[in-house]
Amino acid sequence: MSRISQRLESLKSAGKTALVPYITAGDPRPSATVSLMHLLVEKGADMIELGVPFSDPMADGPVIQKAVERALEHNVSMNDVFEMVREFREKDAETPIILMGYLNPVERMGFESFANAASSVGVDAVLTVDMPPQESMGYFDALKAHNLDRIFLISPTTPNSRLRAVNEKGSGFVYYVSLKGVTGSKELDVDDVAKQLQRMQGEVELPFGIGFGIRNGETAAAMSKQGSAVIVGSALVSLIEANHDKDLYEIELAIGEKMNEFRHAIDKADAE
Repeated sequence: MSRISQRLESLKSAGKTALVPYITAGDPRPSATVSLMHLLVEKGADMIELGVPFSDPMADGPVIQKAVERALEHNVSMNDVFEMVREFREKDAETPIILMGYLNPVERMGFESFANAASSVGVDAVLTVDMPPQESMGYFDALKAHNLDRIFLISPTTPNSRLRAVNEKGSGFVYYVSLKGVTGSKELDVDDVAKQLQRMQGEVELPFGIGFGIRNGETAAAMSKQGSAVIVGSALVSLIEANHDKDLYEIELAIGEKMNEFRHAIDKADAE
């Protein structure tokens, strides 16, 4: 059982929902990333989703696009991301880490080289936005060989045929995009999420992590009642943007306060 599956099983047994924050590696500067990762864990993260900077982040909204631009200004590469994970693992051997990114940088490294490097530094899973399960044979074989979970995005418009493919090829959990659009979109229909998940759970046996549009404690609490994990990204990255030219201490204060809001809201909802 992978570290992600173990974490989700442990939380399920305790009646708790996982909180999974996202930050972009290298934003606002490379020297801040590992410290921010440790802060996220301190403030209640059960896993961390670490974005790999790429010049064409087509699934991401303006907030994360700007975060990627800030990271790329520092020439943050895939190898730099691996080094950040390696450094994080020097102090934290338990918190699962998911790399979220796009296929182009992986192809440039080669599937086997990427999977080997990711596994060796302590990555637990990979979510490659633009790699559909039907075309993932060589890539996901390499990930599986190195014990890396394969996480797929699904959305309200995902047909049952693709859901079945995700269930077959994926592992760890599936990432349910809770609304149509890019990351950071504003409108979240809780009733629609519940309806869609009911349909999808008939096709997918993996746990569901719910993300996109979760901006505050209220929406995080509502989503915690629907899935095994709540994933938050733009709400945190926007705080990094607002404080990007300040000392790391100021950035951590802002991130810590928002994480407290999410964690306390989810814990309260789990206890009800």
